[in-house]
Amino acid sequence: MKTLNRIILCAMLCAPVVSCKRDFLNEKALSFLSTSNAFKNAEDFNASVNNLYALVRTEFYTSSDWQPMHYLYRTDLAIEVAVGSNPNLAADFGPSGGLPNNHWNQIYKIIAEANTVISRIPASSMSASDKTMFEAKARFFRAFGYRTLAYLFGGVPLELNEVVTEKINYTRATKEEVLAQVITDLKFAAEKLPGITAVKDGEISNLVAQHLLSEVYLAAGQFQNAVTAASVVIDDPATDLMKTRFGSRSTVTPGDVYWDLFQAKNQNRKSAGNTEGLWVIQLETDVLGGSAVSTGMAGNYQLERVHVPLYRDMKVNGIGLFQWPVGDYTGGRGVGFMQPSRHYEDDIWQSDFANDIRNANNNFVREVVATNPLSPFFGQVISTRNPPAGAGITFPSRVFYPYQSKATTPFNHPTALYANPGSTDPIKKYELKTSAGGTYADQYMFRLAETYLLRAEGYLGLGNTGAAAQDINVVRGRSNASAAQAGQVNIDYILDERLREFGVEEKRMLTLMRLGLLYDRVTRYNPFYAGNMQTRFNRWAIPQGEIERNRGAVLEQNEGYK
Repeated sequence: MKTLNRIILCAMLCAPVVSCKRDFLNEKALSFLSTSNAFKNAEDFNASVNNLYALVRTEFYTSSDWQPMHYLYRTDLAIEVAVGSNPNLAADFGPSGGLPNNHWNQIYKIIAEANTVISRIPASSMSASDKTMFEAKARFFRAFGYRTLAYLFGGVPLELNEVVTEKINYTRATKEEVLAQVITDLKFAAEKLPGITAVKDGEISNLVAQHLLSEVYLAAGQFQNAVTAASVVIDDPATDLMKTRFGSRSTVTPGDVYWDLFQAKNQNRKSAGNTEGLWVIQLETDVLGGSAVSTGMAGNYQLERVHVPLYRDMKVNGIGLFQWPVGDYTGGRGVGFMQPSRHYEDDIWQSDFANDIRNANNNFVREVVATNPLSPFFGQVISTRNPPAGAGITFPSRVFYPYQSKATTPFNHPTALYANPGSTDPIKKYELKTSAGGTYADQYMFRLAETYLLRAEGYLGLGNTGAAAQDINVVRGRSNASAAQAGQVNIDYILDERLREFGVEEKRMLTLMRLGLLYDRVTRYNPFYAGNMQTRFNRWAIPQGEIERNRGAVLEQNEGYK
């Protein structure tokens, strides 16, 4: 029997050899994707443009809970509570530091993808109109990338073509040359991109290009051009500041129009009627193809985790004051890495502390109700300005400080995050799972309030402080703040107004680096960093690895770095 089985098995194994052709194992692909056939029609190019949006979202919002925060840390805005009082800024900004190395690589990925799109357009089968449209989109993203590099590093290698073989002989263009190319690309994009009412939520438009063009003109010292570009955006009949309550939670109290701007599902034009949002980064939660999921922090913008205090550890005489994590004004699952500087949380508000709605407690949270039934303070209002005796709160602190509520979604986290669904208990029904920590709302890259402040900066550059004050007062008027006077307007006033209006929403590092004022503002307004801040940090170091890799030419280092 064993012999018979062996004979049958041998026959089965040998049969294909006898009965089939010798090439039966040769694979013949019915279809495949490669660099030679990937860029033929509009669908192919649209996939690459979608990847450009994703690369921008990753760099500025979702890569981790620390890399996007590099645009906030080490500025006049905030302090890094977790690193202690003497962060090693020389290492951070230096040739081997995380700041220059991580962001250089990620931003050049945006540029490389844009260059690939531009280079592949002529050989595609697209219509002439589609070719123009995709070139405009790609040139916008290339400009966006180079603008960011120019602010952070000054002059950088200026590559305008797809690189298909190793290239090791880059040299640095001057900052002026880089900005000139950015302006050229943005002018093309502003002329060829669709109007803002014709694009989907989250897509770039001609007005997005004009807004960025205004900013870059400021960086280039072309103040009249900056005013002109900003005016195109401001004067467009489709744009306006939101001045009355709107959107998904407009009946919630306490609340106001500024609060409404940052509630979930309120940022977009088509879906929410928001005429202020110009370019809104889409961070859709629990949606197929979206960025964020409510079951974990990966893919989320983790501003809640980073900026909101660690209320769990706020104790008086050893007893906690708060339940944690809870999606009320204790801010979800904050861990308290990024506390506002004294200048941001206190100094800039003094003249309008009580009447500026941006400083109202629902927007800048300074008072919260104790929610731990075991605490003798249960049910009482606890103030960051006067914490209870025995709390031991000093500055800085991870556990108790003012924070901007736009970092989270009070009483409105995704349903899947609540630990006690269906509970009617006023505290337990808002308790969250430990997987919270993301900011579950779309984010403004650009909004119209900034366009007004860019134009004000342009008017200031022209010496027209009266017109600058008028633009500033459009923004301040919406927030019930007192009017700025022409004699008050200087660059410090505008920078403080940007703090009041944008706060943790702004990529503050880019603003200060664009102006060459990082060292000046930090040493004057943020003692946490001031002792280790140096003038050379107004330009980040060129990454050492890039210098060493560039064997065919000298890639010069920025002044002050070795």
